Amino acid sequence: MKLENTKAQMRKGVLEYCILLVLSGKRLYASDIIRNLKEAKMIVVEGTLYPLLTRLKNDGLLAYNWEESTQGPPRKYYELTDKGQEFLTGLEGSWTELVDAVTMIKKLKL
Repeated sequence: MKLENTKAQMRKGVLEYCILLVLSGKRLYASDIIRNLKEAKMIVVEGTLYPLLTRLKNDGLLAYNWEESTQGPPRKYYELTDKGQEFLTGLEGSWTELVDAVTMIKKLKL
């Protein structure tokens, strides 16, 4: 098994949660979402992000609005829906449980 493959799978597993966290309380353009994720060392490319944003929108977790841009064509800005905020709240509880479990397992090995 290749280490890089496993690391990529781990990132992929939390990417949806991270996108919802980035959008929590704000509206962002896709390139801003990518920038936020990259600043947090979550490597993501447009080819990965756009299908995920579409799926989250189709699931009713995200909404988007087109806005005119002074620098070119209109831009699509994404934001959480009420359902998306509820989903994020549920994920936050699951994330905390997962981190606690992994931390406990790591302590057991010592």
